[in-house]
Amino acid sequence: MKRDSLKERKEKINNKLLRNEFPSDNKWGIPKLAKANIEVSDVKLMGFDRIGRTVLGNEDKVIHFFLDDSKFNCVYDKPENSLKKLARFKAVLTPDFSLYMDMPPAIQINNVFKNRWCGAYWQDYGFTVIPTIGWSNEQSFEYCFLGIERRSTVAVSTVGNRRSKDDFMKGYDAMFERINPSIVLCYGKPFQEMRGDVVYISYLDSTGRCCA
Repeated sequence: MKRDSLKERKEKINNKLLRNEFPSDNKWGIPKLAKANIEVSDVKLMGFDRIGRTVLGNEDKVIHFFLDDSKFNCVYDKPENSLKKLARFKAVLTPDFSLYMDMPPAIQINNVFKNRWCGAYWQDYGFTVIPTIGWSNEQSFEYCFLGIERRSTVAVSTVGNRRSKDDFMKGYDAMFERINPSIVLCYGKPFQEMRGDVVYISYLDSTGRCCA
């Protein structure tokens, strides 16, 4: 096995620390993602927490990260470790790192960065990537839609948002103003007020659990 030179090892270390290898068009350096070219009429999602056990026969699935952050932090911390497993599937959503209203903006911005960085990293390896969009309060609208081309296919989740519908819809409407997505994959039952071409994907199909 060829050993990396000292220069090559330093470059790898610097890239992992800096995370600046992908193009950005905003002041925070949040990476840009290219539009996904994918047929969504029969999209089937499967959670990232299941890919180690159920790859065979599920290669047509799209991997999602609508899970506790602790179950997928590894895709950003050690992105190389999951490449081979993810490459077996039809496509992948970007990780849904949490954006909570009472979370400091600095952490929210970092979580948006991690979402887009993972997407750019996977696109660099030839994966089909669909960006997951999330938001917290109106202050987050300044950065939570960055890095996404207008008319992109995107994914959102209504799971856990039934009691905060008004806040969800404010963010959803803001997303339409900024991105105007061509298709919205909705993980969980859509609200009637959600405009656009919304494709409903039941959480039961990917988790087997009933959620609010």
